[in-house]
Amino acid sequence: MRILIVEDNPRILAFLAKGLREEGYVVETAADGDSAFDKARTQGFDAAVVDVMIPGRSGFDLVRDLRATGVALPVLMLTARDRTEDKVEGLDSGADDYLTKPFDFSELTARLRALLRRRVAGAPATLRVGDLEMDPATREVRRGSQAVELTPREFSLLEYLLRNADRPLSRATLMEHVWGIRFDPGTNIVDVCVNALRNKLGRDPELIHTVRGVGYAIRTPERVT
Repeated sequence: MRILIVEDNPRILAFLAKGLREEGYVVETAADGDSAFDKARTQGFDAAVVDVMIPGRSGFDLVRDLRATGVALPVLMLTARDRTEDKVEGLDSGADDYLTKPFDFSELTARLRALLRRRVAGAPATLRVGDLEMDPATREVRRGSQAVELTPREFSLLEYLLRNADRPLSRATLMEHVWGIRFDPGTNIVDVCVNALRNKLGRDPELIHTVRGVGYAIRTPERVT
């Protein structure tokens, strides 16, 4: 799942981005309210973590403006402003949750998971290709009747493939959306992760296919040519 972090403190931003990526999330960042507004309107995020005191429009104004334009992105407000009236203003502006600094990272991720569960409640619960099923909210994966245990990065890669089923995805695209970094032609990190996924999912029949000259695609067996 893709998370937008809006934070102007470089140390906190780096801490959050690193921690969420290690949890398996794809992370995009913004250091001011105006660029965050543009990204939230034009890019597909599953949730946002937003500081209040940021350059440009404040976190409160950012959320108000997103709601006014019909963007229903779940927002966790993360701020040092801990007065009751600040919390009331944040929630009334359209934020879904409010967490004050200093914070425990495990609490932040738990609150984020709760937001994501609520978001997918009205959507199809699972992603499917053939006999492979994934529940993004509970992070459960099954191949037929067998549960499949994945690392956070493997889960993120499989989720991105499933959300783009039947679409060939380049290694550069996968590096950007799953690892959050630019593609390095000297690394085989994508190929290693794909191979690990194939081994864990089973190869009878194969679901993740190599697209020569492009990258990879996940396809139902009947669509393989």
